[in-house]
Amino acid sequence: MKEDNFEFFWINSDGEKKLATENLVIGNQVYNEKLITKKGTEYRLWDPFRSKLAAAIMNGLEIFPFKNKSSVLYLGVSTGTTVSHISDIVGPSGIIFGVEHASRVARDFLDRVASHRANIIPILQDARKPKEYFSVFGKVDVVYVDIAQPDQTNIAIENCKMYLKKDGYFFLVIKTRSIDVTKSPKRIVEEEIQRMEVYFEILQVIDLHPYDKDHAMVIAKFLK
Repeated sequence: MKEDNFEFFWINSDGEKKLATENLVIGNQVYNEKLITKKGTEYRLWDPFRSKLAAAIMNGLEIFPFKNKSSVLYLGVSTGTTVSHISDIVGPSGIIFGVEHASRVARDFLDRVASHRANIIPILQDARKPKEYFSVFGKVDVVYVDIAQPDQTNIAIENCKMYLKKDGYFFLVIKTRSIDVTKSPKRIVEEEIQRMEVYFEILQVIDLHPYDKDHAMVIAKFLK
């Protein structure tokens, strides 16, 4: 096990080194992931085929601002796979505001994740209406966006303008097929980045293949 990173770990399992986080809720599984105990500490394996943040780490993510006590606004938590691992990382003194609008997945998110983790505040709202997030207080360290909408970059920017600290970090998952199926994925990513450059310093762009086809992740720092 790699000991020089306290946000995530590499654990030997079935003859391979696999990504994992220290489980905040002992014995609790979110998506039937494997639990492994080493030296009295329980870890949850983090599947890059189920989590785009894990896929980004596997593909060379250079900046990882999610730390103990971090505050995070997460748009599009879906059923909560990735946000559960961020919950492990930020710990009991951190906080995650998790926004989801689709009622069916929001119920799964509440039942399987938010109800077990005190550091997650669920917000059942449309990400297009950030002024209606009445439970968000102060500005956050990181905004993470995975909402697969044609106007997702504009939605993300409006949320960052309201809730992200200056010099805070922004993670945007771009699902190119949700934006325009007639253009090449590379061109779509370039166009979305151009929209962001007014407000952000672009730090890294990661193709999530082979874990997610036609997806990219943009990591940026907020300048405003």
